[in-house]
Amino acid sequence: MKIVVAKTAGFCMGVRRAVDMVLDASNLSQEPIYTYGPLIHNPQVLEMLEEKKIFRIDTIPEKGSGIVLIRAHGVPPEDEKALKDAGFTVINATCPRVVRVQVIIRKYAQKGYSTLIIGDQKHPEVVGLLGYAKGNGHTITSMAQLLALPRFKAAVVVAQTTQDTAFYDEIKVWCKTHAPHYKIFDTICGSTEKRQSEIRRLARENDAVIVVGGKQSGNTKRLAQIASMAGKLVTHIEDASQIDYKTLSSARSVAITAGASTPNWIINDACSKIETNLQKLHPIKAALFLLRDFLLKTNIMAAAGAGFLTYACSVLQQTAQSFHHALIAMLYVLSMQIINNLFTIKSDKYNHPQRALFYKKNRTYLWVLAVISGGAGLYLSFITGMLSFVILLVMSLLGLSYNLKLVPIISKKGQIARIKDIPGSKTILITLAWGTVTCLLPAVANHSDLMPVAVIFLFAAGLVFARTAFFDILAIQGDRITGKETLPILLGEKKSFDIIKYALIFNIGIIFLTVFTDLLVKRAFFLAFIPFIMLLLISFFEKDNLISGAHKEFIIESSFLATGLIAAVI
Repeated sequence: MKIVVAKTAGFCMGVRRAVDMVLDASNLSQEPIYTYGPLIHNPQVLEMLEEKKIFRIDTIPEKGSGIVLIRAHGVPPEDEKALKDAGFTVINATCPRVVRVQVIIRKYAQKGYSTLIIGDQKHPEVVGLLGYAKGNGHTITSMAQLLALPRFKAAVVVAQTTQDTAFYDEIKVWCKTHAPHYKIFDTICGSTEKRQSEIRRLARENDAVIVVGGKQSGNTKRLAQIASMAGKLVTHIEDASQIDYKTLSSARSVAITAGASTPNWIINDACSKIETNLQKLHPIKAALFLLRDFLLKTNIMAAAGAGFLTYACSVLQQTAQSFHHALIAMLYVLSMQIINNLFTIKSDKYNHPQRALFYKKNRTYLWVLAVISGGAGLYLSFITGMLSFVILLVMSLLGLSYNLKLVPIISKKGQIARIKDIPGSKTILITLAWGTVTCLLPAVANHSDLMPVAVIFLFAAGLVFARTAFFDILAIQGDRITGKETLPILLGEKKSFDIIKYALIFNIGIIFLTVFTDLLVKRAFFLAFIPFIMLLLISFFEKDNLISGAHKEFIIESSFLATGLIAAVI
């Protein structure tokens, strides 16, 4: 069974901006925070906001206090003024695409033009747009309604930003023929056009279509309507629990798309469960997927990657006990990763729902595994030498304190925080920790020369930085919800991708420079293949959404295994 995920699935720019704004306000302010009406039409997002004590108000009180966020759909101008007059601090999160339509309507309404809005009369965006028409606005949902209106002396024609492009094209053709003096503006959001165009194509090319998103979301319902026009099986769900797998079992290929108000964690969870359930029809594929998920959820894959990278660093340094140091690194990383996941079940609810459930169900066993692996790593380092033991012990204690309020750090809200709450600390500290166990511990134990160690440390740290920062990008929505300030949240996705690419290019360069020196073993330049492949993969993942998050993680983790395999033959 082939499963295809639409590139355009999920939050549009306007919705992402509104959600980010309200979450940032919640994470930085102690004032009460509200949204005026539902922020977006997605029940899971609204439930998440309530969990964060962000509530909605549907009517404007005479007196109020705190912060009120105007949703992406926008509101009539008199409502925004009333909120400010009531005493609220107003944050306007209206989508810039909607603001453009508001500006057009206001400009021409002031000149006496009538306004024709092609959209659903009760939709929040249309209600807001009508507020700018100075009482001379008309909504149109069918050609019959347009024909029933009088021919206005002067009129402006706009569309709800999520309107069906085919219907609006029909309206424009009629206006150009029968009312050429009407001023027509293309106001359907480019994101909407791309979604609708893609779902038309996917519906033609696949046997079934699953549309994920709120049942009250206009743009999501429209995607389902467009897909059904192809005569294929179309299912509109709000989450994966609503899927009828028996109905889908006859399909050879399934396309999955999502509305503009559907968050990534809902899409990822739906894709993962659909993938798991449908692949049960193919035992070999099902077994492989089960193995992949087990290796990722338990962090065995990450630990193995650390061990293989350590072996590669030891070979480059020409040190003894390569496998001994690799085992220490594996045990340390396994222990720290498990402990970190045990402390981050709350954010994993959004980033990795299945992993969060796995850790919740097996909490006791995972704690035991973390303690045993951490203790075994310390014992092996003690056998290696006292200095190695002390370094690993300090790192283990720092790793434990990362999630606990042991260090007196004050957060932006004035509360006692943890090391993990320091902006951008996660990526940097993981990079340093992996660099230490994979490169510095073998170097300390074998008294290696400083310059080769420095080069190898930069190589190892660069790979780990790229891996960790990329995983942070995949988890950006869940991290923002839980108040984390990772590098992608601080810098933005685009800048984070750029920094990752620069780090990998630097890695390639530093390895090739060793060709002209005797710092590393001959043929060490073959290891430049790893950052080169990672650079290609991450560049591809940045542009293409067709591969699931679990596949992306597995592929990137596998590149660390490749470092050890290449090192074994150079």
